[in-house]
Amino acid sequence: MSDLRVHNFAISVDGFGTGAGQGLGAPFGHAGERLHEWMFATRFWHRMGGGPGGSTGADHALAALHESGIGAEIMGAGKFGPPGWQDDPGYCGAWGADPPFHTPVLVLTHRPRPSIEMRGGTTFHFLDASPAESLKRAREAAGRRDVRLGGGPSVVRNFLAEGLVDHMHVVQVPILLGRGVWLWDGLESLEDAFDIEAVSTPSGVIHLTFTAKSR
Repeated sequence: MSDLRVHNFAISVDGFGTGAGQGLGAPFGHAGERLHEWMFATRFWHRMGGGPGGSTGADHALAALHESGIGAEIMGAGKFGPPGWQDDPGYCGAWGADPPFHTPVLVLTHRPRPSIEMRGGTTFHFLDASPAESLKRAREAAGRRDVRLGGGPSVVRNFLAEGLVDHMHVVQVPILLGRGVWLWDGLESLEDAFDIEAVSTPSGVIHLTFTAKSR
């Protein structure tokens, strides 16, 4: 069976995966781009944008694992678009005509709509389903490849609470947000279910990898 994986999920020191006040032009609220500056400096990110350069150290190596062996993605409504996007029937996501996923993407929303086929192999499918049911659908779409759980923090937390995540890469960024959406709510003693390793890098972030013990 394919794995469910989380990659490059950045949180603040106080555990917030996004800031408060999300909206059009501010997908991470008052956090701005600070949660992801470590990644923007990597060669992985530069290549994603089609450009040269970027760092090649541990930040790059861990960020690049985001791509390997993925056949489908699951994301929440808040990652697909800013609050209120469901009221715009023409809204096609935050990534333009050629999104970076290149796989089927299952968007979890209480207001499903017809699927949208984009350039580059990305097709957005909208469904109102439980974590277990959406993972079943994503695995069918992924074939023998793994499924990536893209976020946001509430979605990741819900899948963790149901014991569905096989591998998770969380990046703790040295900033304090104080408010927003907290990743760890209700997940006490998560270390009982996962082997956890930590790697710090010169950029100041700490890469935490969680590998499910029961797999």
